[in-house]
Amino acid sequence: MTGRSQVGSVKDLEVIKSPSDNDTGIGRFHFSDRYSVFDWGEMPDHIQNKGAAISVLSAYFFERLEDMGIKTHYLGLVENGKRKRLSGLSAPSRIMEITLLRVLKPVEKDGIYDYGCYRDAAGNFLIPLEIIYRNSLPVGSSVFKRLEKGELTPGDLGLAEMPSPGERLREPAIDVSTKLEITDRYISWDEAGEMANLSEVEIEGIREITSKVNKLITDEFDRIGLVNEDGKIELGFSPERSLMVVDVLGTLDECRFTFEGIPVSKEIARIYYRGSSWHEEVERAKRTDRMRWKELVKAGPEPLPGRLRDLISKVYASCTNEITGRDWFPGVPDTREILAGIREFIG
Repeated sequence: MTGRSQVGSVKDLEVIKSPSDNDTGIGRFHFSDRYSVFDWGEMPDHIQNKGAAISVLSAYFFERLEDMGIKTHYLGLVENGKRKRLSGLSAPSRIMEITLLRVLKPVEKDGIYDYGCYRDAAGNFLIPLEIIYRNSLPVGSSVFKRLEKGELTPGDLGLAEMPSPGERLREPAIDVSTKLEITDRYISWDEAGEMANLSEVEIEGIREITSKVNKLITDEFDRIGLVNEDGKIELGFSPERSLMVVDVLGTLDECRFTFEGIPVSKEIARIYYRGSSWHEEVERAKRTDRMRWKELVKAGPEPLPGRLRDLISKVYASCTNEITGRDWFPGVPDTREILAGIREFIG
């Protein structure tokens, strides 16, 4: 198992030491310049410096969480084969070393998932959920589709009536979805607890950590004039069954930020592709077969226009520079200046 690699749509995992039933392993994320929208997987072009920008920015937030006493799987970034903290790096690194937990896969049959593997799992595993926090409901939020379908009520969001796009929530809403199914689906907290065998105390702990992460990211981006609209985190259990933050957090891929209504995240690419013939075909396929929709899509997406791709690259780099307070990517303009150019493409 040692040295095994797993290729993802935007980052790859190198297994240095595999986790066992009772002991954690060691792995390395190799962040790429690939990107993905609408669950498609790797898109036809790459965004320069995206992988390094995400790696450094996520490391920054992991180190901040550790300062707050919140356990994470982050061990450091790798430079010249050595693991280092951000302060010890001479240049941005796209390789992050992490503690590896077990990934227990639910068994799927005819579109139904059996999560029985979690009933006897004491600890040392990835919790099979994505936790989503929402500070507002920007245009394009999945919340509006769910409200239309009756899968969600305004009361679930702490609202008395149906919200409008762009509405700010009085208090952040914390949502939950599946993580290890072919297509993620939103579920209730009761279902989440039953699936992952979580106690009420553990669910409350998950919600508390999510709130702290949300506040940290919100405050940091507010400092550079950006609004944290929503975002996601993932968690796992240590061998002692202590909660720990895993995967990646606080980046333009995991969160949705805006500046004066302009998206500052991979939502830029989503908006560009939304309404294209490819996107319409993807949506039809998902409605037809939630499990194997991608097989029904006959043609792939076109590449982004070169200028838009360059502007998106600069946004990733500028946000990392400004949040961390270090010029990792020299010569990149201010985020606000870059967004003026992006407005030409997305209105």
